[in-house]
Amino acid sequence: MSWSSFYGEMYMTKKDVIRLLEKIATYVELKGENTFKVSAYRKAAQSLEIDERPLDEIEDVTELKGIGKGVGDVINEFKDKGESTTLMQLQKEVPEGLLPLLKIQGLGSKKIAKLYKELHIIDKTSLQKACEEGKVSELSGFAKKTEQNILDAVKVLGAKKDRYPVNQMRGLNNEIIQFIEQLEDVDKFSSAGSFRRYKEMSKDLDFIISTSHSEKVQQQLLNIPNKVKEVAVGDTKISLELSYDDETIGVDFRLIEPAAFYHTLQHFTGSKEHNIRIRQLAKERNEKVSEYGIEQSDGNLLQLQSEAAIYEHFGVNWIAPAMREDGSEFDKDLSHIVKLDDINGDIHMHTTYSDGAFSIREMVEANITKGYQFMVITDHSQSLKVANGLKVERLLRQNEEIKQLNEEYKEIDIYSGTEMDILPDGTLDYDNVVLAQLDYVIAAIHQSFNQSEKEIMKRLEVACKNPYVRHIAHPTGRIIGRRQGYKTNIEKLIQLAEETNTFLEINSNPNRLDLNTEIVRKYSNVKLTINTDAHHTDHLEFMKYGVATAQKGFVNKERVINTMTRDEFKTLIKTNKMKK
Repeated sequence: MSWSSFYGEMYMTKKDVIRLLEKIATYVELKGENTFKVSAYRKAAQSLEIDERPLDEIEDVTELKGIGKGVGDVINEFKDKGESTTLMQLQKEVPEGLLPLLKIQGLGSKKIAKLYKELHIIDKTSLQKACEEGKVSELSGFAKKTEQNILDAVKVLGAKKDRYPVNQMRGLNNEIIQFIEQLEDVDKFSSAGSFRRYKEMSKDLDFIISTSHSEKVQQQLLNIPNKVKEVAVGDTKISLELSYDDETIGVDFRLIEPAAFYHTLQHFTGSKEHNIRIRQLAKERNEKVSEYGIEQSDGNLLQLQSEAAIYEHFGVNWIAPAMREDGSEFDKDLSHIVKLDDINGDIHMHTTYSDGAFSIREMVEANITKGYQFMVITDHSQSLKVANGLKVERLLRQNEEIKQLNEEYKEIDIYSGTEMDILPDGTLDYDNVVLAQLDYVIAAIHQSFNQSEKEIMKRLEVACKNPYVRHIAHPTGRIIGRRQGYKTNIEKLIQLAEETNTFLEINSNPNRLDLNTEIVRKYSNVKLTINTDAHHTDHLEFMKYGVATAQKGFVNKERVINTMTRDEFKTLIKTNKMKK
């Protein structure tokens, strides 16, 4: 049983169709079909990507360049029915075990197809065996060193790891939440542990479930999709290993009587050091704390009905989970630390003009729903061809469209902008004549990550010193658990930003969280902006990850420009950047 069998289809976007076409292309390639067939699906995906219209405005997909009747029928079926018989047929024909092999560096679809055809490789087990027997290196295109690298990679593929990146955990966490929501006799529940504390990497997931029928809930939990192993099954704790995204991830469920729910939640959220401080506060009052409640000096068990009430009992204001780390949070004034409710606008997002899933209007309405007072549309610039970056003519046309929409929507200020590439040679992707026509300019590095620190810093310096560049997006370029980023001299970048009145971004995408907590905590003067970099309306929800990163760094709201009022941000837009 899979997760998908539990849940219905979400609203379909052009991105969903593009993902389908790319998936079909991968399966066709794995099957060993001719390159023209593979190319037909990839070209169709590309053609959809570069079309600026959302899916529901494209009446006939076959009118787009590179989309013939065959692929058009596949798209239309997917649009109409939410499924694809072409994909389902391919999934029957191509061994399921080949897909995870794509995660191995240096193994693309073509090479896997060759392994499948010539050595009958169908999964990681058969691939490992073939490598150990030296059969892979006998094939043309596979050297002995390549074989060894594949062997090393396949041994760890899908094995339980020590820690997993927050975005991967977010995906599994959401699936489990949807599963728990349809269970019977669950009073309330919550995520706990390091994931609730917004740690960048977590060992496993923890859930606290309040119920008066623990045995019944326990039995339902054992029917969770994609269960690999039952590690331990007790009356109050169930430990399982689940398969998700080609990984094996541990999940602990704790079943607790309703009266003790918030004490259990606080306890198992942690951290260990945070809870030691709680126990010290209790000891000073001649009390004891546990996951069941607060044992008072007279032996009575006090069970409070909110986490805030627990902290209040010990004379402490509620501490957000993101800040419950080393215990020092108890000694700080947290009253001015930025909160999610303080954010009045998101100023980094993408639309169908570049590589976003929704039109400008749809993004505007999603931002209004969030209650934001201002927003900036910042599609990619012309050099980023892979993201359908905007040539000058398209950028200026978009600028005009945004101005018109700003007149139409009175409840929010809509500003025109760009996420402009800082090119490898140190120049910017648009000249100042173009930038002067926009309301807000972001600069970012998206290519040539392997340059020296000196070259990278020269690029960042050019951007910071430009009179129109307001902020640097995802300033280190890292992807959590996957990519270190480029060689940034953080101290020098911070200095540059302060000297030139350039803001640095905390990118809230849970793949990035860039700048990270350590940097924003260490450099407490630099002005920050927290943005989602949304490519989908759903991504606006990422803001909480960026705010949590700022909270971990004890960032006061005054440092974050997104906390400005509508009028304050309008004044910022109108003010020359070089004026402090």
